[in-house]
Amino acid sequence: MTNYVARDGIRIDQRLFDFVEGEALAGTGIAADSFWHGFSDLLGTFAPRNRALLAVRDALQERIDAWHAERRGKPIDAAGYQSFLREIGYLVDEPAPFTVGTRNVDAEIATMAGAQLVVPALNGRFVLNAANARWGSLYDAFYGTDALPGAAKPGGYDAARGAQVIAAARTFLDEAVPGWEKALAGDAHPQLAGVRDGKAYLFRNNGLHIEIVIDRDHPIGKGDPLGIADVVLEAALTTIVDLEDSVAAVDAEDKVAAYANWLGLMRGDLTASFDKGGRTMTRALEGDRDWTAPDGTAFTLPGRSLLFVRNVGHLMTNPAVLLADGSEAPEGILDAVFTSLIGLHDLKRLNGPDGLRNSRTGSIYIVKPKMHGPDEAAFTNTLFDAVEDLLGLVRHTIKVGVMDEERRTSANLAACIHAVRDRIVFINTGFLDRTGDEIHTSMQAGAMIPKAAMKGSAWIAAYEARNVQIGLACGLSGKAQIGKGMWAAPDMMAEMMVQKIGHPMAGASTAWVPSPTAATLHAMHYHKVDVFARQAELAQGAVPGLDGLLSIPLAGGANFSEEEVSRELDNNAQGILGYVVRWIDQGIGCSKVPDINDIGLMEDRATLRISSQHMANWLLHGICTAEQVDAALLRMAAKVDAQNAGDPLYRPMAAEPASSIAFRAARALVFEGTTQPNGYTEPLLHRFRAEAKAG
Repeated sequence: MTNYVARDGIRIDQRLFDFVEGEALAGTGIAADSFWHGFSDLLGTFAPRNRALLAVRDALQERIDAWHAERRGKPIDAAGYQSFLREIGYLVDEPAPFTVGTRNVDAEIATMAGAQLVVPALNGRFVLNAANARWGSLYDAFYGTDALPGAAKPGGYDAARGAQVIAAARTFLDEAVPGWEKALAGDAHPQLAGVRDGKAYLFRNNGLHIEIVIDRDHPIGKGDPLGIADVVLEAALTTIVDLEDSVAAVDAEDKVAAYANWLGLMRGDLTASFDKGGRTMTRALEGDRDWTAPDGTAFTLPGRSLLFVRNVGHLMTNPAVLLADGSEAPEGILDAVFTSLIGLHDLKRLNGPDGLRNSRTGSIYIVKPKMHGPDEAAFTNTLFDAVEDLLGLVRHTIKVGVMDEERRTSANLAACIHAVRDRIVFINTGFLDRTGDEIHTSMQAGAMIPKAAMKGSAWIAAYEARNVQIGLACGLSGKAQIGKGMWAAPDMMAEMMVQKIGHPMAGASTAWVPSPTAATLHAMHYHKVDVFARQAELAQGAVPGLDGLLSIPLAGGANFSEEEVSRELDNNAQGILGYVVRWIDQGIGCSKVPDINDIGLMEDRATLRISSQHMANWLLHGICTAEQVDAALLRMAAKVDAQNAGDPLYRPMAAEPASSIAFRAARALVFEGTTQPNGYTEPLLHRFRAEAKAG
C-alpha cells in the first residue's frame, strides 16, 4: 500500500516527499514548508487549466471525426477543409512578423551546430555515456562500425583495419583542416585553436573542435610517422535527458529514480557501476578540458554535453501526487516543478565553485513534447512563469524546447513559437509521433496508405520544410536550435553517413543520433556543411503554405492484395509486440529492438503510436478484419519470443497469450486505438505496466 504525506491540501507519495526534502531542496535556500505551500497553490491553479486544454483536444477531434464521417468516400475539398478547421479553432491566425527574444542561451544551443543525443533518464549508465559524448574518438567510431567498408578481424587489433581507419581520418582532416600537418610541425595555422603540453593539437572548423592526440608510446601512435594516436571530434553538443517517450515511469518509485539521475547530473556527482568482463567498473562525468591558445592564453572547453531535460506532455497524470479531490496530479506539472527545482543545484553552484557546470549562462533547459497548438504552448509559458516565481528565479530562466510533433502544432507553428517567444531555445520535427497524430486526426476520413509510404507523402515534405522556414522567419538562427529527428538504426552507420547529411543541408542546427558513436560520425557532417551559412540562404525563401501540410495520406481506392495486407499487419504487429513486451514486463522504455527483418532499431513510444494507429485505421475501414489482426499478433508473438530467446528476464507470449499482460496490452493498443486520446499509447501502457508491477 502506498504511503502518502499530507501537505497543504495535497498528498505526496512518501518516496517523492523524502527525495524532495532530503535531496532536491538541500542547499537551495528554499524552506520545505514554503515549497509545499507554493507547490499546492500552483497545482490548484494549473491542474484545472490542464484538464480544460485536454477537453478542447477531445472536442476538436469529435468535430473533425464527424466532418470526415459525413464525407467518407468523397474527395476532400481542400479549401472547404481548411475553412472548417478555422471555423472550429483548429487553425488560428498567423501572428504578425516577430523575432524571438530569448536571452542567456548557451553557445551549444545558440551559435553552434552539431549532433544531439536523447537518453532515458532511468538508466544511469546510459545517461553518463550520453553526457560524456561531447568528445568522441573518430578512430574508434571508424574501427568498430560499418562507416568504413569491411570490418575488423576478431582476436585482437587488426592492423589492416587500423590502416584503413587512419587513412580515412587523414582524409577527413585534409578536408576540414587543410594544412593541419604544418601546425604539428610548429607553424602557424589559421584554424589552430589550442595546444596541450605538445601532446594534443586543437583545431576549429565551422564552430566545432577537432583534437589530434600525439602519443608516440601509444600502440597506434608509435607506428604513426607523426605520432598520432587518435583524432577526437567534438560530437554530441547537447543531450536530452528524457522523462517521456523513452522511459516507463508510472508511479513515484519510477519518477524518483529518474529525478535522482537528473539531480546527479546537475550536482555533477552522478556515478554508475556495472560489471564488465568480471570486473566492476564505475562511470562518472568527464571533467572539462584545459588548453593553451596560440597566443599563450589559457582556456577551458566543456567536457560534457549541454543537458536538456524532456518533461512529459499535458496528457498524463501520476499517482506520485494526489490533489485535494483525490485525483492524480498532472505529470507534466510535476516534472516542470521538480526538474526546475533540481536545476537550481547547477544554477546556484551547489556542488562548489569548481564543480562541473551544465549551463554557463544561468539557464534551465526543458523540452516540452506533445503540445497541441498555441494555447497549450501559452499554458506551458505561464506554468514556467509560476515555477520561476515558486523557486525565486528571474523570469525566463527556464527555457523551453518545443517538439513540433503534433498536427495542430505544425499547422500553427509560428503562433506556438510566439506563445513562448522569450524562452524558446529549440524546435524539432518528429516523424513518428507526427505520423501517429496525422493518422488519428483523420481516422474517420478513410484508410491510410501503407506505413512505409508515409515518408514519401506530401504532408511530410511540407512539414519538414515549414518547420525550418518558420523557425528561420521567427529569428531562431543564432538563438535557438532547429532540429531534425532520429536515425534509428545504430548498427547501420554507413547508411547514416549517406543520408543524415541531409539534415544540416536542410538548415537543421542539430539532429538526433542513437549513440555516442553515431554522434561522433554525424559530427563530420557539420564539418562539411556550414549550417548557419545554409540557414542564411534558406531564410531568403518563403514559408510553404498549408495545402501540402494538410493533405491527408489516404489510400483512396487502392485495392490491397491479401498478401499486402498480411505483410503490413505483420510488420506493425511485430513492431508493437517487440517494444511493448519490454515496456510492460521489464519497464524498459527504449532499447534496440529487432524489427521484422531482425535489424535492431532504437524504439520508443513514438514508434508504437504510429504502428498501433495504422492497424486501428485499417481495421476501422475494413482493409483487414479483427481475425486477421489477431492472427498477425499471434504470428508475431512467436517471432518476438524467438528474437528474445537469449534474454533470461523475458516472458514468452505466444504459448499463453491470454495470460501475458504484455500481449494483452499490445492487443488493446490496436483494438482500442480509435478511442485513445489523440492516439497516444501512454494511458494503456501505464495501465498494463501498473498491473505488471502489482503482480
